[in-house]
Amino acid sequence: MADKQISLPAKLINGGIAGLIGVSCVFPIDLAKTRLQNQQNGSRLYTSMSDCLIKTIRSEGYFGMYRGSAVNLTLVTPEKAIKLAANDFFRQYLSKDGQKLTLVKEMLAGCGAGTCQVVMTTPMELLKIQLQDAGRVEAQRKLMPEAVVAGAVPTKSPTALHLTRQLLKEKGIAGLYKGLGATLLRDVPFSIIYFPLFANLNNLGKRGVDGPAPFYVSFVSGCVAGSTAAVAVNPVDVIKTRIQTMNRAGAEETYSGVTDCISKILKNEGPTAFLKGAYCRALVIAPLFGIAQVVYFLGVGEYILSFLPSN
Repeated sequence: MADKQISLPAKLINGGIAGLIGVSCVFPIDLAKTRLQNQQNGSRLYTSMSDCLIKTIRSEGYFGMYRGSAVNLTLVTPEKAIKLAANDFFRQYLSKDGQKLTLVKEMLAGCGAGTCQVVMTTPMELLKIQLQDAGRVEAQRKLMPEAVVAGAVPTKSPTALHLTRQLLKEKGIAGLYKGLGATLLRDVPFSIIYFPLFANLNNLGKRGVDGPAPFYVSFVSGCVAGSTAAVAVNPVDVIKTRIQTMNRAGAEETYSGVTDCISKILKNEGPTAFLKGAYCRALVIAPLFGIAQVVYFLGVGEYILSFLPSN
């Protein structure tokens, strides 16, 4: 059976609402993930996710856990809309012969979705990472002065608008796409794993041959598929986070690219460093995609559009 036809406006609304709800719920965990991944040997400030969140609240207040959330909430709507709509488009295109999608075609659809979404994902995460990690850098300069390079000048807390202007002025539009290659290396495999796994898990809970799956089946399927894909690509997420971080504390390493980042992490921190923040990322992605699929399959976008006058 071919996937159900949903209008593009409805897809955009569904993806946007899902992204806003999901990000609002799990953003503090995502902040902890970023800070844990950016910690290098000799500059460890946090021992775990809970330790990171507790120290963040103590030093920056409750809203410190939501540093960078504004840019994420602004751009997550088009990002999630593109991801979900692109996957549906490719699935429908690949099944236009009326035959059921094979696993290979499902993976190709996911690959297409992951490739399309980086247009929004790369600048969104680049700006978000700077804002999220600013508190760690500030705290390290205060609590671990021995790790600060002589002559280093403390920086003020950045804003997304300031960072955007600075990058555009210094490097043009390419400045907002630092880490594009690493983002592709993360998001394409993520989508190749996530979308086929979700579709097959969701199909197991369908009512009858043509009946839709209950919303709770879509939620659980989204959580399981999301957390599985998140852990699988976490090593690349660590690389992407390190490459996209522009302001570092003290003598922390800088990286010129993916290959340089991999070699330096292996040399200085060992292979286990690629697992940093893995459980945080799983805790972020699981409810994020579970909520996304529930909103998508409940047809919230179609319901909203039904109140608008038709031509």
